Amino acid sequence: MARDQEERNIQYVRDLYAATMAGNWAKAESMLTEDFFVTEADTLPFAGVYRGRSGLQQLYSKVVSMASVKDLDIHNITAGGNSVVVLLDIVRDCTPEERAPIAEVLHFRDGLICEIKPYYFSPTPMHAAAKRTKAGR
Repeated sequence: MARDQEERNIQYVRDLYAATMAGNWAKAESMLTEDFFVTEADTLPFAGVYRGRSGLQQLYSKVVSMASVKDLDIHNITAGGNSVVVLLDIVRDCTPEERAPIAEVLHFRDGLICEIKPYYFSPTPMHAAAKRTKAGR
């Protein structure tokens, strides 16, 4: 795959993150395949497979409310073939030590994102946030 296509994929992913953070779900959903899915590990409080174009919004809403997410701090984005890898921190309404560092792999098919697979360094910050949210703190 040509490097210029990989650069376009990187920009596409940046645009997807911008759309989700702005709450522009119509734009975000237009960037996904109809059979899109994201898989969250069984070790997380929001574990499961979220399917379809609306699946990303369902997951996002759950994570934001459960973990008091206020931003995403993207450190690096790289591409190879039909995949893009994003290194980022989930920035929560908490101390810097409680950021949740993750890597997300986004796969493309026919110019659209068909899958996202997040890899958390540790599920502990997300469990702590979910516990605080459940307790009303």
